[in-house]
Amino acid sequence: MADLTTNLGRITLKNPVMTASGTFGYGMEYDSFFPISKLGAVVVKGIAPWQSHGNPTPRVAEVTSGMLNAIGLQGPGIDKFLNDEHYMPFLRKSGATVIVNIWGKKIEDYAEVAARLDAESEGIAALEINVSCPNVKEGGLAFGTDPAMMGKVVAAVRAATKLPLITKLSPNVTKIADFAKSAEANGSDMVSLINTIPAMAIDIETFRPKIANITGGLSGPAVKPVAVRMVYEASRAVKIPVIGMGGIMSGEDAIEFFLAGASAVAVGTAIFADPLAPLHVLDGINAWLDRKGIASLKEIIGAVKI
Repeated sequence: MADLTTNLGRITLKNPVMTASGTFGYGMEYDSFFPISKLGAVVVKGIAPWQSHGNPTPRVAEVTSGMLNAIGLQGPGIDKFLNDEHYMPFLRKSGATVIVNIWGKKIEDYAEVAARLDAESEGIAALEINVSCPNVKEGGLAFGTDPAMMGKVVAAVRAATKLPLITKLSPNVTKIADFAKSAEANGSDMVSLINTIPAMAIDIETFRPKIANITGGLSGPAVKPVAVRMVYEASRAVKIPVIGMGGIMSGEDAIEFFLAGASAVAVGTAIFADPLAPLHVLDGINAWLDRKGIASLKEIIGAVKI
């Protein structure tokens, strides 16, 4: 069995397989399927200063080679997350490495959540900053589509916490390397990518969009080649670790991301088809390394031959 440990800055994971935020709930939902502590890390659904009920239904639609979703960042809010037994108290008992995804509508929201989590950081390994949210102070433009604005979010969160930071980059930009560099320059310890790609599907019988929000985020196998390309570009632009995600359904899919430069991967949409998908991906990674006679995962990170 190969050495599957991986280093993410100040964090060392026992294996490189994480869950993608928004696809694994808050851990308890899947703990009956397998001990969630088996994973490299559990990334929880986004936390804001307030409780959010999300978008109207239908919010999910299956499409060719993937899924559309417009959940609308439904979540319990920081107070309930920290105190309700179904959230952080459960995670602290689970033995899992926990990463908390955070979001807001203005920069101050991000800093507020980060400060609260910093003050009660027991059991929290890192924070992941979702910069794909619309900035209400700037006319709704997503924080993650302007390098300077994104940098301000990262800097504000950096000032509010000592916890390791991951910036989850939006794919809806022209040059992903510029955004990875901005995250690094403003204090992010890692970057993760990609988030979903805006898309639309129409029911040709009813003439109506398949989801109530009209458009949603595309994820699943359809986006994997885009994600691999962006991970490759980002990993060559920065010195900080990169976490890759986007359409990973198997161990072989994950290997592509490692070769492109990712130090860890996150499984997301696959979980909706198979709750055990993260474990199957982990087994597949190990089997591939053994078949190749490779002793350590670290040997293949960024090893693509150009």
